[in-house]
Amino acid sequence: MTTTEHPTHDHDGPPDPTLYRTPADAVAAPGENLAYVVGFDPAAQRPDALFTLDTDPDSPAYGHVIAHAEVPGAGNELHHFGWNACSSALAHTGHHHPARRYLIVPGLRSSRLHVFDTHPDPARPRLVKTLEPGELAAKAGYSRPHTLHCGPDGVFLSCLGGADGTDGPGGVALLDHDSFDVLRGWESERGPQHLAYDIWWHLNQNIAVTSEWGTPSMIEDGLLPDLLLKRRYGHCLHFWELDTGRHLQQIDLGDRHQMVLELRPAHDPEATWGFTNTVIDVEDLSASVWLWHRDGDDFHVTKVITLPAEPAPAQDLPPALKPFGAVPPLITDIDLSVDDRWLYVSAWGTGDLLQYDVSNPRQPRQTAAVRLGGITTRTSHPAAPGIPLTGGAQMVEVSRDGHRVYLTNSLYAAWDEQFYPTGIQPWMIKLDADTTHGGLTADTRFHPHGEDFHGLRVHQTRLQGGDASSDSYCHHH
Repeated sequence: MTTTEHPTHDHDGPPDPTLYRTPADAVAAPGENLAYVVGFDPAAQRPDALFTLDTDPDSPAYGHVIAHAEVPGAGNELHHFGWNACSSALAHTGHHHPARRYLIVPGLRSSRLHVFDTHPDPARPRLVKTLEPGELAAKAGYSRPHTLHCGPDGVFLSCLGGADGTDGPGGVALLDHDSFDVLRGWESERGPQHLAYDIWWHLNQNIAVTSEWGTPSMIEDGLLPDLLLKRRYGHCLHFWELDTGRHLQQIDLGDRHQMVLELRPAHDPEATWGFTNTVIDVEDLSASVWLWHRDGDDFHVTKVITLPAEPAPAQDLPPALKPFGAVPPLITDIDLSVDDRWLYVSAWGTGDLLQYDVSNPRQPRQTAAVRLGGITTRTSHPAAPGIPLTGGAQMVEVSRDGHRVYLTNSLYAAWDEQFYPTGIQPWMIKLDADTTHGGLTADTRFHPHGEDFHGLRVHQTRLQGGDASSDSYCHHH
């Protein structure tokens, strides 16, 4: 472990006002004035960085990058990242004085963990701690850290690989809430689970859910067509006992549905349903969204959205897709609004961001669609008409009040090259959402791109005070 400065925690003073007792409190709270976005160098020659953007519409710097902080070395591939604390910290033990203060930023390729402190100046986070891959390997048996959430026994960190980048099994490491040191692996009885990707939970029911992508060798050199056609990528959901790490149930979505990725449980702490997505159906190139729901002690899944592939001339397609004569939608991210009413679906292949009314989660109703980029369409941004966008709608983040939706355009360096071989120039786009009847409108004032990000490719966004995909709640009313 290398420490530039030990994280400090203020144990006195009032509780953090951005930790909310209920989803309704989070929706009613003031909006974000800052967004944080990670950027990486696909050539692995320059340091990756954490960018701060001004999201206050009354600020002269609105829509602009106002700061960036680099991480040491090269080749980290910053990807997903998250807060050290979320609203559920109000109810679980282990936090001495929880505050949404630190951003924990894993390097998906390097297996290094970087801890940034957003105090005293939230616009300029400072790197205060770095954990080397050896600590994650020695104490938890994992590598390739991907997604993290603050939870009851520590910070839960899902990892794709076994120790030192081996092919697994992948799983979940626990980090100390205060020092962020690696404590141990979380699972006590793994059952059939081998592949890993995301973890989330139904906290009040003591249930965790995990999903499946692939091991390091299956993803780091790009999507491997042979493995895809042999249906070797992940196609299962796993349900666990949260406090013990004991595997309870595996649900196979069917091996034609390759790569079960994002987990978006209902924010209502009494609910026992949530959405997940699959990237590609190997039989028809469609992509899908599935609802998991509890019936008695068992969970079940139901496919609720299918996006078909779009036919396209072979000459317009990248080499990987020429034989198919079609653009697969490739659902690579989804996000559920904090009030559990709106589901956003990113189709990175076609470039679509789709909005669904999920008031009845079993019957989503599409209410809006915006196309940005896309493999063959390269649809431009309204702020720069006529300039084709590279990449496509990918990582999506929704503000707590549901009014603002932020998008970026990169998936993972090796996969970017396959589907967008002419390159991806970074962009971030904000859309305004109609949360009464549905609707999406691109904000022409908010379009940082290209050299605004120093040429680094941007991936996940986190919002000041929390956002729809990083907060869970313990109280219903």
